[in-house]
Amino acid sequence: QVQLVESGGGLVQAGGSLRVSCATSERTFNRGAVGWFRRAPGKEREFVASISRTGINTVYADSVKGRFTISRDNAKNTVYLQMDTLKPEDTAVYFCASSLYVTVQTAPEKYNRWGQGTQVAVSA
Repeated sequence: QVQLVESGGGLVQAGGSLRVSCATSERTFNRGAVGWFRRAPGKEREFVASISRTGINTVYADSVKGRFTISRDNAKNTVYLQMDTLKPEDTAVYFCASSLYVTVQTAPEKYNRWGQGTQVAVSA
């Protein structure tokens, strides 16, 4: 079973930056799209960003567009989420997920493998 491991979360002040990573040892990771989702305290899980298999296409939630950047390094089996100009409302557990679809996907049911998540906290 493909294991996805997120890292890079932490505590940052509003306006700051963090980069979270999603890595795996499975080569099949590079065969499909990868997405980031988040779950804030007391809220439902929500889509954040997705990147296609080749990395050419990306899509973002409106709430993070212009502030977050998703990228991937298929040689390293790793996907990154660069988060800039962070806001307190970005505080959440961030999860990465892999899909068998090659194009970007926003729906969680399109993903078949999930990581355990990494905590991001943004102080005011």
